[in-house]
Amino acid sequence: MAIITLTTDFGLKDFFVGALKGAIYKEDSDVKIVDISHHIEPFNIQQCAYVLENSYKSFPKGSIHIVGVDSEATPENQHIVVLIDGHYFITANNGVVGLITSERKPDKIVEINLPNPSDSPFPVMDIFVKVACHIARGGTLEVIGKPFNNLKELREFSARVSDNGDKITGNVIYIDNYGNVITNIPQHVFDSYRKGRDFELHARNNVIKKIRNKYSDIINFDLEKNNRKGAGDLLALFNSSGYIELAIYKSNLDTVGGASTLLGLDYRDTVTINFL
Repeated sequence: MAIITLTTDFGLKDFFVGALKGAIYKEDSDVKIVDISHHIEPFNIQQCAYVLENSYKSFPKGSIHIVGVDSEATPENQHIVVLIDGHYFITANNGVVGLITSERKPDKIVEINLPNPSDSPFPVMDIFVKVACHIARGGTLEVIGKPFNNLKELREFSARVSDNGDKITGNVIYIDNYGNVITNIPQHVFDSYRKGRDFELHARNNVIKKIRNKYSDIINFDLEKNNRKGAGDLLALFNSSGYIELAIYKSNLDTVGGASTLLGLDYRDTVTINFL
């Protein structure tokens, strides 16, 4: 049974997600549909890429991923299918897949070219669904598209190294449900330039001099409870996706707040690391 995943900025208030699923089942009732997220911020390419990059690898090879963010076709935003690591991504050429493939090369890319093309205001349902179900039935990419070699890459979203390797400048790319702030600084970049040196991570007026491996590492369990750091304290860690994350231990956005609110950080805000 083929798996089709859905990642969109549609939200759940309107009919779009339900109609999309209905259209898939109308084309192929044997597929399995999995929602990755429908709460991507509208047109937020970096957020969409982060969610997809860290979820698709949990699915079996051969899975088909429909990406419904900034999906309207234009001369600069072509509809494409990209085969990466055994996974199919059906999307617009808006930079999402370019961010996912920044460290791996796609196996195949085609520009979608269906017969009797639809100039639809809802291409995710009217075009992407047909392509996904074609693949799910064992169809080849050559039937629905032509080779494409102009995948859009968004270099502005990469962390930047300067001052002869003494400084890394990154940006906030995602804020999760706990208010934790994820940057675009990968652990492998940090490690390759640190070279055993001390460092200072600057976020607004806050300075952090240690990066943890998990949230509870902030606690020294050898101390009495009233002398320990704990809930409400700021930390940085390498998260499960391999990026530097800023967090408030045991935060709650509805009560004490999270790193995003308490530090005043939002999407694209700057975080810097200075090696000493």
